[in-house]
Amino acid sequence: MADNSTIAKQVIEAAGGKENIASVAHCATRLRVMLHDKEKADISAIEEIEKVKGAYYNSGQLQIIFGTGTVNKMYDEVMKLDIEGKTKSEMKEETKDQGNLFQRWIRTFGDVFVPIIPALVATGLFMGLRGLVTQPQILALFGLAPEDISQNFILYTQVLTDTAFIFLPALVAWSTFKVFGGSPILGIVLGLMLVSPALPNAWAAAGGEVDPIMFLGFIPVIGYQGSVLPAFIVGIIGAKLEKGLRKRIPEALDLILTPFLVLLIMITAGLFLIGPIFHIVENGIFTATLWVLDLPLGLSGLIIGGLHQVIVITGVHHIFNLLEIQLLERVGENAFNPLITAAIAAQGGAALAVGMKSKAKKMKALALPSSLSAFLGITEPAIFGVNLRYMKPFVMGLIGGAAGGFFASIVNITASGMAITVIPGSLLYIDTFFGLAMYVVTNAIAIGVAFGLTWAFGYDDKMLEKTK
Repeated sequence: MADNSTIAKQVIEAAGGKENIASVAHCATRLRVMLHDKEKADISAIEEIEKVKGAYYNSGQLQIIFGTGTVNKMYDEVMKLDIEGKTKSEMKEETKDQGNLFQRWIRTFGDVFVPIIPALVATGLFMGLRGLVTQPQILALFGLAPEDISQNFILYTQVLTDTAFIFLPALVAWSTFKVFGGSPILGIVLGLMLVSPALPNAWAAAGGEVDPIMFLGFIPVIGYQGSVLPAFIVGIIGAKLEKGLRKRIPEALDLILTPFLVLLIMITAGLFLIGPIFHIVENGIFTATLWVLDLPLGLSGLIIGGLHQVIVITGVHHIFNLLEIQLLERVGENAFNPLITAAIAAQGGAALAVGMKSKAKKMKALALPSSLSAFLGITEPAIFGVNLRYMKPFVMGLIGGAAGGFFASIVNITASGMAITVIPGSLLYIDTFFGLAMYVVTNAIAIGVAFGLTWAFGYDDKMLEKTK
């Protein structure tokens, strides 16, 4: 077995040598290599290197899949070879103009929302735990009833579950300012202004409890608690405005005038123009999402469960973050999560079948850990390292995802949060026994169908020779 140092040298050589490498960075699972000439890289040779779970060229980068944990060690070994290292943000700056306009915008959308997802994941888990501990059946085990729960305890749980969504515009504006090169603190303040208690509360206005403030007699002005798009657009324009002002305002006045003008101009535009317009857009997206999720006869599960991983390949799946956030904020539950969970679990099931059926040691060492990664919610090693390489396992995984999604849609299960799936995702369903049980069955169907079809029709070791 080769050590990490040897593997790093083999990777660099197969990538065209040190002189062909502009820079290297890494994410959770992949080594990201910027090349001077991609034609000099031998991807087939890279895929044959020990510990490599797949390689492909995307978004202007050679992306080499090692998996969680391993990629950090490989990056350290590459750095020892005097290769220029860069942070993910620096590499994103290098690749921001690559791909078509839609791909660039979706990539930017992901850059904004990925940093705030951990807070929303935690909030979802808090929601699930609150639902669990307030169940009459659970309380009965301790000789309690729902009316015995202290109101102070309920208030405490509301702080845990409501805060991130109440101040979501502040989180979004902060991250948007950061991504677009503005001052994040100005983003936070702008976001907080959008949810100022001086404005009519968005949820109260939606429920008819209060009326919007009508500016000029026809522009409705409300708070934007839980909204995403108004803060996102305000953040983009605000960051660009700040950068433009700093170039034009004398340094002696910059500290005073720039933040003053950014906040004044952007909150005015946010409340009276951007907010009203993009709140309508946001409502339209939400209505379309509900329409898809409400399709009869399990069609939503068939469509989303069957096609989700195809969209993941394109790299534009970050748009789903907006949909899940809106579901949680407006409905209080996430019907999208079990459908994409089925899609993810199925790819793991297909990779597991390949690993168990193959007699090749290299394939077993690649496919089995990749399937485990998928069962933990990360499908890149399974998709790019195994299933998509031989295509049939990937297709069988799509079928398994459709089957699992169909079942989840029929039984109508929903999650209390977002962003975690398969095994970790079970924490989002613990508030009811039925929901947890149906979630387990959903995953079992997706994995079972994908595994069975891949074993029977999707893979044999003859494919190894064809691929070579």
